[in-house]
Amino acid sequence: MAKAAGFSVFSVLVTGSDRGIGLGLVKRFLELPCPPEWVFATTLDLEGEETKEVRELACKHPNLVVLQLDVTNLESIQAALKEVGKCVGEAGLTILINNAATSSFSDLETENAKDMMRVYSVNTIGPLQMSQAFLPLLKRAARRSPCQGLSSSKAALINMSSIAGSIELMVSFDNVKIIAYRCSKAALNMVTKCQSLEYSADGIMSVAIHPGSVKTAHNPIPEITVEESTQGIVTVLSKLSEKDNGTFLDWLGRCVPW
Repeated sequence: MAKAAGFSVFSVLVTGSDRGIGLGLVKRFLELPCPPEWVFATTLDLEGEETKEVRELACKHPNLVVLQLDVTNLESIQAALKEVGKCVGEAGLTILINNAATSSFSDLETENAKDMMRVYSVNTIGPLQMSQAFLPLLKRAARRSPCQGLSSSKAALINMSSIAGSIELMVSFDNVKIIAYRCSKAALNMVTKCQSLEYSADGIMSVAIHPGSVKTAHNPIPEITVEESTQGIVTVLSKLSEKDNGTFLDWLGRCVPW
């Protein structure tokens, strides 16, 4: 974590951060020697049981703001944008981490349009809509940053992808089909690549990250803990530079095949 120790960002927003990887990322940013002035955590239900831990964290950390957000709802996105804008002002938003995701456990025989559209709407369209809405704040951060080139300390769009979306690897397909999830993450990778080509001129870096096979409620084959994954991700973020724009990396910074 030596590199991350010197990592400094003004503000970060993590979607889907009431549990799992999202909550872990919020904790890692709060634990940095030089934590962000603003950390925004989002949840579907502010009063839900799953939100209890992040709400308790907000009581201890005045720089942590917990927001209600549904990434599939444009009105909800605009409401969150307004609140973030009030906090960050002219300094803008340094990092947007599109982490909120869902899955269905269907195979090719049982996959259906309803589940496919639900998964796509959260995993692919949600990050696209969030990036569109928060783009002005990311541009503002990039303009005001003294950093040269592209970096996470300047302005970055981080899309939490998955090795399950790698068309080349097709990891664990014999055991875990998850058709809609695989397709949605492959599509998110394409969104990331397009963003990297479009937004780099504005000083914004775009990267897709596979968090590893993490022990969460939805993962039947965990290999690492949330803490290991999120410590790795924050270290990777601290090291990103121009050459990483538009890449697909894992939690240790290794390239993942598209």
